[in-house]
Amino acid sequence: MTTSYAISPDLTPGLCVHIEAAVLETGKLIREHNRRPRNIRCKTSLKDLVTETDGAVESMLRESLGALVPQAAFLGEEGSPDQGLDGLCWVVDPLDGTTNFAHGVPFIATSVALCMNGEPLLGIVNLPLLGEVFVAAKGQGARMNGQAISVSAISGLGSALVATGFPYRIVDHRASILRQLELAMPATQGVRRAGAAALDLAFVACGRYDGFFEFALNPWDTAAGVLLIQEAGGRIGTMLSQEPYRLGGPDILATNSLLFDPLQDLLKAAAATIP
Repeated sequence: MTTSYAISPDLTPGLCVHIEAAVLETGKLIREHNRRPRNIRCKTSLKDLVTETDGAVESMLRESLGALVPQAAFLGEEGSPDQGLDGLCWVVDPLDGTTNFAHGVPFIATSVALCMNGEPLLGIVNLPLLGEVFVAAKGQGARMNGQAISVSAISGLGSALVATGFPYRIVDHRASILRQLELAMPATQGVRRAGAAALDLAFVACGRYDGFFEFALNPWDTAAGVLLIQEAGGRIGTMLSQEPYRLGGPDILATNSLLFDPLQDLLKAAAATIP
């Protein structure tokens, strides 16, 4: 019999363990589906794909997480993308990097966050094909496969490895993205694009990447990763202003605590040349 929990801002260790176990269980399903032919269809465009795995994982999480915290609403990319962020809410991307998965690329993630009024209390990013799971609880730090993690200590752009992503509606942001890349590639040690924002944010949290920026991400893309970075000592904001990042905002900038201003200055310089 599954135990359900009442939630306060302080998550109990027992609840966190059960939530992590529920997420890891879906990883078994993803690995099983990874060994068989894909059933793929397009959602809004040829670039916006969905597989049977997306729906199966979300359904599995809806059931298991709902049993643990029945009073929480469920914002899931596939089944309930219009659910708001008010109150207590699960924010779930069952398979971030669906296009990668469709082509057999292992850079995919399941992202699960429990939020209160849009503020993440618990975040889990599972990379089932890479064998890594990242977990953070508000005020309790972040860890990967049970070991504490922290952001990098890189302080100069010239020594930084940064990451970005391209939204499905690439035409809306094409000029800005090309200008950002034009400036970022020579100013840093490299720019990476894995194709799964949850993975990118987890990699910033554990110090593999020193910064990440992208346009037009949804709440389920970032909710867990934002908390991972904050709990690992990093900084989350927006590309061009000092306004705080809000889930579903038009853009995100995530870095270790030292690179935020230099990377934001570069992105501002890129924006200043776009008509």
